[in-house]
Amino acid sequence: MDKIRHECDVLVVGGGPAGLTAACSAAQARVRVTIIDDNPHVGGQIWRREQRKQSAPEAVEWVKKVQDAEVELINGATVFDYPEPGVLRAEASEGVYELSYHQLIIATGARERFLPFPGWTLPNVMGAGGLQALVKSGLSISGKKVVVAGSGPLLLAVAAYLREQGADLRLIAEQAPRRRLVPFGLALYRHPRKVLQLITLEKQLLGVRYLTSCWPIAAEGDEKLRSVTLRQGSKTRKLACDYLACGFHLVANTELAALLDCELREGTVHVGDFQETSVANVYCAGEATGIGGLELSVVEGQIAGYAATRQNEKAQALFGSRSKLRRFALMMDCAFQLRDELKDLPQPETIVCRCEDVTLEKLQTQTGWNSARMLTRCGMGPCQGRICGSAVEFLFHWTPKSVRPPIFPVRLESLASMSGASEGHREFFVEGDL
Repeated sequence: MDKIRHECDVLVVGGGPAGLTAACSAAQARVRVTIIDDNPHVGGQIWRREQRKQSAPEAVEWVKKVQDAEVELINGATVFDYPEPGVLRAEASEGVYELSYHQLIIATGARERFLPFPGWTLPNVMGAGGLQALVKSGLSISGKKVVVAGSGPLLLAVAAYLREQGADLRLIAEQAPRRRLVPFGLALYRHPRKVLQLITLEKQLLGVRYLTSCWPIAAEGDEKLRSVTLRQGSKTRKLACDYLACGFHLVANTELAALLDCELREGTVHVGDFQETSVANVYCAGEATGIGGLELSVVEGQIAGYAATRQNEKAQALFGSRSKLRRFALMMDCAFQLRDELKDLPQPETIVCRCEDVTLEKLQTQTGWNSARMLTRCGMGPCQGRICGSAVEFLFHWTPKSVRPPIFPVRLESLASMSGASEGHREFFVEGDL
């Protein structure tokens, strides 16, 4: 496999809102800026399709700024290794990139949190954002009965989109109680843009049942999903459905930051006033620093880009906006905090690690994440714990002790082609193939 060497002053990992705004801000210092992203188009889950359809003016504007600033884009490339300070490696179809940089901005975003319950591995039970992405990619949802369940503002956005695409939306089930959601809703009025978004969503979802303190307890079906059973208080109800879109808010993508030995706190990357991490010349912005939504990601990205290129006055001018948006993010975390009853969802025979078919019963005999990995292979499959990791953290309060390369699955030839591959890399593959 070909080795491709690339040098830049500022490397941005992630092409979502935080990454795009960071790159634009850094480029104002007239330095060489590169964005690397594992998707074929920049924009992240929020902006990727919309900016191409001209339906999100803000996305179109930022992408145009990136183009005008002559920021170099490397799409379809997955960063998997950190061989030495100032160098990252990424796999792409055309070869393995060796990326040299002076300043690094991590904007790796977040992913959905999945919690196991009986039947959650059935076909057509999928993440809320996952189903939305499939529909955006061409899956027909017209006329299909859909239940959206879990927690977080993403549920409303997904439900509105699916209904717009013709789905027969049966129910939106939010696990958070009404007593926490009402204060959160009232607080929105300090953020006019978010009020407008809420009003738009309410219009799009007019007539759709929205239940609070309600969550799925079982999905039923033979070869694929046929129905879902939900609990609300002491009552249960069964709904026939073709798809269950289920996600329990978001989890920060911190693997790359952890590989670089950046300090993590409560599952997010810890940063200072200028979005700097605990590692020199490494910055982090967006959902990886804490789930805060689009507007906060945009502001943090700009601050990181300015700070990485010593444009500190411009960065400081955005501190006030960031503080306001962080207060909103804190209210959101409190409003959608997961209830303890969700820990009782999986039964002993329920699969928790889908990659390695590890059940709850097998995990209950383990003392921690390391013993679970060694004795049950939980988290050792292709997703490397990205699905089951957040689940076992919620169920057992286990957290990974370390991250080892490759942080994403890559072809063996990608590692073999690197003459400097370390003994640790070879050990990883031996262990992973047992």
